[in-house]
Amino acid sequence: MDNKLASLPEVPLQIAAAQAQPVCADVTANIAKTVELTGLAADRGARLVVFPEKFLSGYEPGLIAADPSEYAFDQSDSRLDPIREACRRHAIAAVVGAATRDAGGLHISSLAFDRRGEDVEPYHKQYLYKSEAEIYRPGTRGCMLELDGWRLALGVCYDSGFPEHARHAAVNGAHAYLVSGLFSVKSGYHQSRIWFPARAFDNTMYALLSNHIGTTGGWNTCGASAIWSPYGDVIAEAGREREEVISALLDPAVLADVRERETALADFVAHVDAPAGDHAIRRID
Repeated sequence: MDNKLASLPEVPLQIAAAQAQPVCADVTANIAKTVELTGLAADRGARLVVFPEKFLSGYEPGLIAADPSEYAFDQSDSRLDPIREACRRHAIAAVVGAATRDAGGLHISSLAFDRRGEDVEPYHKQYLYKSEAEIYRPGTRGCMLELDGWRLALGVCYDSGFPEHARHAAVNGAHAYLVSGLFSVKSGYHQSRIWFPARAFDNTMYALLSNHIGTTGGWNTCGASAIWSPYGDVIAEAGREREEVISALLDPAVLADVRERETALADFVAHVDAPAGDHAIRRID
């Protein structure tokens, strides 16, 4: 594990978070918006862009449960072809929130596409709200994407409220924590401004939140997608109501400097015998 923490990326990486309001039940429109904002992120130099939780259908649990064949996706779903093509055309990776279905049932997932437009095994949300647990099954393992030497751990919304989720990723070598979320105007905004700086600083890694704007699934959301430094400072932040793409440069020198000065993660690793949790690592170069 000490080797994992000592292995830092060598080159900077530009990443982006997109926020927009999904159109309820209009998968075609939401895919088109994903394609549009993916191109915008690429134009700003990003090599990866992250979208909000269940963006392709809207949050909409009742709608998804009533017709999963229409509003949930499997990995080979041809409706995703425009996103695959956008990633291939712009040479950008994308993480897109969607409900998914497989033999085990429904999941709240992050669909991932590499820079060649090829599918990467999706990540399934591990921590579910009580209402979500009535419809979806929790994921059983973490996921990290590897891009330009950076290990980028994925999370979905409520995952980020549990310190162990980000800590498991950091112990397994993550340099950044990328979360697709739905945070509301009231308690959600308050939670996000506590949880994400803490996840970043506790684990000395970058953190990113991609959030919705407007209303989806009955929730009035707060926007304010953001990217935090390994010291817990906001380095890019979107507005609370407008559609927007923000981006930031992940700097290996900053990461190394903070980890040298703030040693809580290394000190934690020194006191455990084995990596916590199980993370699949997927190359998306």
